Amino acid sequence: MNSMKAFIKQTASELFPGCFAMVMATGALSIAAEVLGIGWIATSLLVFNIVVYPLLWLLTLIRLIGYFPLLAADFANHAKGPGFFTLIAGTCMLGSQWIIVTGNAYLAFWLWVVGLVLWLAIMYSFFTIVTVRKATPTLEMGINGAWLLAVVAVQSLSILGSLLAETLETGKQLMLFLTLSFHLLGCMLYIILITLIFYRFIFLRMEHAELTPPYWINMGAVAISTMAGCTLLLHGASWQLIDTIRPFLTGFTLFFWVFGTWWTPLLLILFIWRHLYHRYPLSYEPQQWGMVFPLAMYTISTFYLATVLHLDFLFFIPEVMVYVAMTAWLTVTMGLLRHVVKKYRTYEADGKQTQLYR
Repeated sequence: MNSMKAFIKQTASELFPGCFAMVMATGALSIAAEVLGIGWIATSLLVFNIVVYPLLWLLTLIRLIGYFPLLAADFANHAKGPGFFTLIAGTCMLGSQWIIVTGNAYLAFWLWVVGLVLWLAIMYSFFTIVTVRKATPTLEMGINGAWLLAVVAVQSLSILGSLLAETLETGKQLMLFLTLSFHLLGCMLYIILITLIFYRFIFLRMEHAELTPPYWINMGAVAISTMAGCTLLLHGASWQLIDTIRPFLTGFTLFFWVFGTWWTPLLLILFIWRHLYHRYPLSYEPQQWGMVFPLAMYTISTFYLATVLHLDFLFFIPEVMVYVAMTAWLTVTMGLLRHVVKKYRTYEADGKQTQLYR
């Protein structure tokens, strides 16, 4: 029992800042399965998230209380800090998963509230810290695909808010106004950040070891922006403001889907270049959830886009992509389980060896 407590504490101290990407990826895949009629997978993934979400919060709170200097150092780090946006996105994705799979809005509403509070705290704290700190890295060292988690976080708030708006008897217009504002803010952030990331890609030397899985969020951020636009068009149709800007919102939503579609083959080619051409080891790392999430989110966004714009010829894409996303999710999950078991066995062996030398 003592060794297990010590192992949990060690795990908490080393906790990856973007660990809630697992909840994001699982929630997105669950929603994709639900809308495509694979209900038993959607429900199973919901149960998985109900177990994992509080467990990750427990580890996060242990780190916050017992290892605050380590957490603070990660939060102020240009490369690692953006990972904390997964707390917001994971919370809101679980809320969206809950309301779509179960049809119950009560828990989803409170998850949206928690997500909003986290967004206010993390968004303004992080950008303040990285702005005022004296020592700042170069663009080459400081920016990566994880910065786009700021976009994912705000768009996840927009999606859950749009889903909740239809369930509200009072305050529906206020909720839709907030979700529309969040969506447009996310679009603005994407355009700013992707410009810097694209510059990093094209004009600064990129070693294959630096092409980490979070760069897949280049595509995932536009995929979730597409879904946010679609949910506004679907659930805000009765509000006059949405009706007024419908052509703009429709065009912007299609624009983001096209950009996400363009990113997908390029990221696949770069993935092959990294792992097959340069033979970079394909072993488990927590950042790989940042690759699973975009695949699942692109599946959902394409389904919603085809539904909203009545583009029936696009439905074949999510019907294929859902199995690609499932394969990726299963592969990374198995890698995680093997990693945890191996780490625990190594920890126990080291502990016994230490006792032997005492």
